[in-house]
Amino acid sequence: MSRACDLCGKKVVAGGSTTRRGLAKKLGGVGSRVIASNKRVFRPNVHRMRAVVSGAIKRINVCSSCIQAGKVTKPVKRNYEKAA
Repeated sequence: MSRACDLCGKKVVAGGSTTRRGLAKKLGGVGSRVIASNKRVFRPNVHRMRAVVSGAIKRINVCSSCIQAGKVTKPVKRNYEKAA
């Protein structure tokens, strides 16, 4: 399953965080130094769901923000009657 939303195009993004140590020079210190640089991946909250697309029911990958915004129309549930 691809980690991308079929409606808005939200996908995996690479990022990271930098850890610094030391007191800034303007506060009377020697200066801050970079201690560690951690790489990480930001993944969207993607769900595979049934939706009505141009009149037909298809399975698409949709992020949770598109579901909450109402951009997806879910198909009507059918009530099958039990056989006698």
